[in-house]
Amino acid sequence: MVAAIVAATLGSASPGLAAERVPFDQSRFAAAQEAGKPILVDIAASWCPTCQAQKPIISEIMAKSEYATLVVFQVDFDSQKDVVRRFGARLQSTLIVFKGRREVARSVGDSERRSIERLIGTAFDS
Repeated sequence: MVAAIVAATLGSASPGLAAERVPFDQSRFAAAQEAGKPILVDIAASWCPTCQAQKPIISEIMAKSEYATLVVFQVDFDSQKDVVRRFGARLQSTLIVFKGRREVARSVGDSERRSIERLIGTAFDS
């Protein structure tokens, strides 16, 4: 039953499809965690130049087939303060990686492609 709910909530990733980027929603986040999905929580602000630099890098990484199962949850730093506090983020441009329920990595203010890809890759490490 849980598997059916998770599949309906998240859909199933097919090879060749890009990772999914969605606005943060607690129930979708919990379903992705329950399903053991690789997750990136992207806490950003529209006025933040570092966040704007991260956005195309994350999109480029998401387009790679090896990251097709990645779910990227976008959190608005200004309008979702409760979520920002829940994740313990103090600044915008915070990237938090989960492997299912477990946080495996985080960074703040990073706009280097290689290190962001390494960060995201931690969700796929065995």
